[in-house]
Amino acid sequence: MSSSLRLNATQETFRDLPPICAALFEAKARKGITFEAIGKAIGRDEVWVASAFYGQVCIQIFSSYLAKLEPEELLKLAGALDIDQGSLSAGLGNDWWPRRGLGPMPPTDPVLYRLYEGVLVYGNAIKFGDGIMSMIDCEVHVDKKPSDKGDRVVLTFDGKFLPYKKW
Repeated sequence: MSSSLRLNATQETFRDLPPICAALFEAKARKGITFEAIGKAIGRDEVWVASAFYGQVCIQIFSSYLAKLEPEELLKLAGALDIDQGSLSAGLGNDWWPRRGLGPMPPTDPVLYRLYEGVLVYGNAIKFGDGIMSMIDCEVHVDKKPSDKGDRVVLTFDGKFLPYKKW
């Protein structure tokens, strides 16, 4: 990655992000570090870390934890990226709460649009009928596997099943 990466404030992907998120991406580019390496440094999965960079980490309200960056994770993140821990705490600390979704609907980003399209096309076919999948208690994994037709992308959403309540 280029150490001279600069984010354009009008670029669609970053336009609506809080300034601290843009600073995270700039620091990541400057260090030439991957989400996987950052995840290892703070003890989180790379997909969770990338989601945090976009201000999208999920919140589990009715349990003993919040899935947002804890103070010790902010400290580790500051060390991994060589950025000021005070700025991270001010931007992503106790008073910060994630937003859901970025950008227009339908999405115009090619990757986001393909996922959106996949849900529209196959969503009804994969319904459970007697419940839904929790996105609060969910892990997401992204893998690439070789194929004779060219590399394939494997997305895994591993979420808790929530049965519909009857009363």
